[in-house]
Amino acid sequence: QVQLVESGGGLVHTGDSLRLSCAASGRTFSSYAMGWFRQAPGKEREFVAVIRWSAGSTDYADSVKGRFTISRDNAKNTVYLQMNSLKPEDTAVYYCASTPAAGTLVRVREYNYWGQGTQVTVSS
Repeated sequence: QVQLVESGGGLVHTGDSLRLSCAASGRTFSSYAMGWFRQAPGKEREFVAVIRWSAGSTDYADSVKGRFTISRDNAKNTVYLQMNSLKPEDTAVYYCASTPAAGTLVRVREYNYWGQGTQVTVSS
């Protein structure tokens, strides 16, 4: 079994920064990809970013490119999402997810394990 625990959410103002963390336990993640998704009220869960453990390659949603950075610390089995220049439209519950799969990894169904989510609220 895999456990993912997110932290770092909160209430900030437009233009502020936040760093989310996701601590993984229960499995060896050397070949796992880790992704961040978000879900705003009344909307579907959407892809934000992914990092592939083995090569460290990353992909981002167009809406966050240039503002968000995903990174990982393999020794700590932790993935981070640095969010800069936050906007009110970034307000959502942010979820960490993991998968051993390859591919584009931008779809919810490609991920096996999910955290409980952390709320990010950006006020204007």
